[in-house]
Amino acid sequence: MPPGLGGWDSAEALVAQQDEQLAVALEWAARSPFYQARFDAGVTPRNRVDLAALPLTTKQDLRDNYPFGMLAVPMRRLATYHESSGSAGTPTASYYTAEDWVDVGDRYARKWVGITAADMLLVRTPYALMITGHMAQEGARGRGATVVPADNRSLLMPTSRVLRLLHDLPVTLTWSLPTATLMWARAAGLAGLRPDTDFPELRALFVGGEPLSSARQARISQLWGVPVVNDYGSTETGPLAGQCRHGTLHLWADRAIFEVYDPVSGRITAQGRGQLVVTPLYRQAMPLLRYNVADQVEISYEDCPCGWRLPSVRVLGRAGFGYRVGGRLVQQVDIEQAVFTLPARHEVMFWRARVVPTGLEVQIEVPDREREAARAALRTVLERDLGVPAQVDGCPPGTLVSDRVLTEIERTAKPRALFDNGEDWDEALQ
Repeated sequence: MPPGLGGWDSAEALVAQQDEQLAVALEWAARSPFYQARFDAGVTPRNRVDLAALPLTTKQDLRDNYPFGMLAVPMRRLATYHESSGSAGTPTASYYTAEDWVDVGDRYARKWVGITAADMLLVRTPYALMITGHMAQEGARGRGATVVPADNRSLLMPTSRVLRLLHDLPVTLTWSLPTATLMWARAAGLAGLRPDTDFPELRALFVGGEPLSSARQARISQLWGVPVVNDYGSTETGPLAGQCRHGTLHLWADRAIFEVYDPVSGRITAQGRGQLVVTPLYRQAMPLLRYNVADQVEISYEDCPCGWRLPSVRVLGRAGFGYRVGGRLVQQVDIEQAVFTLPARHEVMFWRARVVPTGLEVQIEVPDREREAARAALRTVLERDLGVPAQVDGCPPGTLVSDRVLTEIERTAKPRALFDNGEDWDEALQ
């Protein structure tokens, strides 16, 4: 079983812990057909120096070895099989043993606000092939908490039902995309409820799955009146980083070795800006050595007041998901930061943008009384902070995120084959 989160007296102590487990992880990797073929003349790497000589493992490697070319344990030892969302291409396979799940659940539960047996966690992320819902359930149940498996890809769980559960049950914690918390806030308003007063049991919102700007995080926290705790990871690796009470996102460097890859120069370093490369240290079913997650990050080893002595990371976005506007690369998180620096009185929650020949075209939902002020303010911020021309248009609330989506009632219908006289049977068996 992997160790718990500890305090290291020095960076050297953390490296020593990494090196001890790395030797084990390399032995596990030697049992994988993919790494057996990759290791030179069948010689198993033994240490950090050997690891640094290995080429990066890519998402394409995972796709080429679908489904079980990365498997390093007998099939009977597998506990679960998963696939990624495919947001950046063909989905990749991923699998875990029961021992792997102990590590995954423990990393998820490393929240500075804590998860205890007194908590009820509403999980509003997928329970299907992706890992997000399962790892939250594993982590929460490992701490004795009650789990409400609300999913977010089921027709039986619309936003209106989530809002009912949040209001009627003693839900203390939630796990979702950041955007979902804004949708709940808007739905609460449409139902005549205030997010910051009418959900008194709620004490924190756990979010992940999207790049999250500090401005949007602060706005969500203001709306709900509770801390917003950010989490970062992937289906292939499980949780990779969590936020401390000071708002810093820390990499779980006691459970993995992290590097930064610059695709332009080809250099790989321990810190700086580039694509995240990770070597999980407690992954038995599917060992990954120098796996390029392909997210744009910035890693720093500066001390944090929290005392965790773990590197910090800023997640800037998925590689290739930025767009050139003029001579500048603009990513979603850049525009998001600008949108949510608008004063709260403008009530802007939802926006979208696209690149046009003249620069950026941005739309925001904003009430009529605030429309002109919000448009002018956002255009100024975008042009000042991003240095790109911007056309900003305001549209009424409900335009970008339909009120119908936020208020419709679930329609629970099981397949039927026998109907009474006069009944509509057009949706039989659907």
